[in-house]
Amino acid sequence: MLTFVESIMGSIAKCIGMPKDPLKLFLTFILSYPFCAVLKRLPDSRPIYKQIFCLSVSAFYLLGIFNFWGGLQTLLISSFGTYTLAKYVKSPLMPWAVFVFLMGHLTINHIHRYFNPLWESEVDITGAQMVLVMKLSAFGWNVHDGRRPSTELSSIQKDRALTTLPPVIDFLTYVFFFPSLLVGPSFDYAEFRRWLDFSMFEVDSATKQPVNGKPRKARKRKIPRSGRVAARKALEGVLWIGLWIGLGRVLSPEYILSNEFRTRPFVFRIFYLWPLGFYYRLKYYGAWSLSEGACILAGLSYNGVDPSTNKRKWDRVKNIDPYRFETGQNTYTLLETWNMNTNKWLKTYVYLRVTPKGKKPGFISTLITFLTSAFWHGVSPGYYLTFVTGAFMQSCGRAARRYIRPFFLTPDLSRPSPYKKYYDAFTYVSTQLTMAYAVQPFILLSFSDSMRAWLAVYFYVHIGLFTMTALSSVKSVRKKIEAKLAARTHTASKLEQLRFEIEKARAKRAPSELRGGPVAEEEMHEPSLGIPDGDVEEAVEAMQLDLAELRNDLEQFKRRTSTVSRDAGTRPKMKV
Repeated sequence: MLTFVESIMGSIAKCIGMPKDPLKLFLTFILSYPFCAVLKRLPDSRPIYKQIFCLSVSAFYLLGIFNFWGGLQTLLISSFGTYTLAKYVKSPLMPWAVFVFLMGHLTINHIHRYFNPLWESEVDITGAQMVLVMKLSAFGWNVHDGRRPSTELSSIQKDRALTTLPPVIDFLTYVFFFPSLLVGPSFDYAEFRRWLDFSMFEVDSATKQPVNGKPRKARKRKIPRSGRVAARKALEGVLWIGLWIGLGRVLSPEYILSNEFRTRPFVFRIFYLWPLGFYYRLKYYGAWSLSEGACILAGLSYNGVDPSTNKRKWDRVKNIDPYRFETGQNTYTLLETWNMNTNKWLKTYVYLRVTPKGKKPGFISTLITFLTSAFWHGVSPGYYLTFVTGAFMQSCGRAARRYIRPFFLTPDLSRPSPYKKYYDAFTYVSTQLTMAYAVQPFILLSFSDSMRAWLAVYFYVHIGLFTMTALSSVKSVRKKIEAKLAARTHTASKLEQLRFEIEKARAKRAPSELRGGPVAEEEMHEPSLGIPDGDVEEAVEAMQLDLAELRNDLEQFKRRTSTVSRDAGTRPKMKV
């Protein structure tokens, strides 16, 4: 560790009342911006300069700021172990061997930390190792796909496949890419390689139209300008961090464990968890926004030109959407906008990979994905309590959309009824309160503290979730609700029948990624927070169940009934 860095950080920490280690982490985020400005200005024709620069900055972060000598050793063991397995193991089991090696190495460190806990304000190498597990396990699968016939690969697998093993210097630069080294985001090697050789920007260079509404100018560098976009993201991250520091003075997880908290009114207790959960998320909002902004400035976040707006997109490695999360009206929206690159990894390299070829992902795929996500986060009981609760939240959310939401639409289900705004308000508040309740163990970690926090509010969310799950599982109850829906109007009954037929047809269809065909837009949604929906298509339905889809279904139904009635003169039989 550099002495002058330690001295400066200690002085600043005392002045602003912030622990030293988080301040050091914040320093690496801020330093990444001037470093990325230098990185993108190194000669395009000499990638070795960029590689040496990336490795030097990462070494400065790990050793000069944090003194992570043991941490550097941990990352090198994972990296060279993966590279060795990918190079010398030609068996189809190679990516599984890489996965087991990486997860085993990570779990050993998680167990060590469990029995030798750090202070809450301390930072260790585990976070960087978790990011590396995602990158390196994906790398193993990419090398494996490069050895398979292209006819067996889906479009995503073809895009990410590596037909040759990259040079060690390229691989190490990918591993130690400093803007995302400590907290992510994660990305695949193929994306990094396209950034390094500038093929990522060929589409932009070939575009003749103005970009961002302005005439194109000749650029000396191949990486498009991204300073303003990165600056906005950096400012956003700084504001989140500042808000986190400010709220930390008035909100505390220790307070919900105190006897005083139990003496407060029940309504106060359940609503106190809402801002407390928001306070927990702020440091992630800040860290991920700052690291994403650095990736934008370096050019890695470039994602082509939006044909509808003719503006450049900078969302390739986007990891969080705070606005959608904080305004989400259902669990699915909340979870799919949180830690988005982890969700992508879980879906692409776990959920679909454990599913036998030609088969539809089922319970076993879901279970393995859940266990992977849980072990990836750590071995503390709090993680498992949160994940299991999240699974029930998703299940109840689907039931609510299917059996309750239609009552707040017009009889033909094409428009919201006058009472729909009350339903929206209720689902927003209940979803946010439920999430605030569910995440407490994720922060408290220990089983006893988690139970004490939930007991303070009488396990009210679990009681509601279990009750709704039980009711939605009773066939007679479901039939009564469906009968009431059908009784509203004949048209609504037919539309509901059509939608159930569509759902059944979807359930029989395996995703394109398993068939080796092109990947449809709706099949690209990932399991949320490591807890995939029981069925991939149910997640699609949750996203698409809006008024536009309902109107489209109604129009299709009307066309079908009129056509079949005209041809056969009988009541139409629903077919999909």
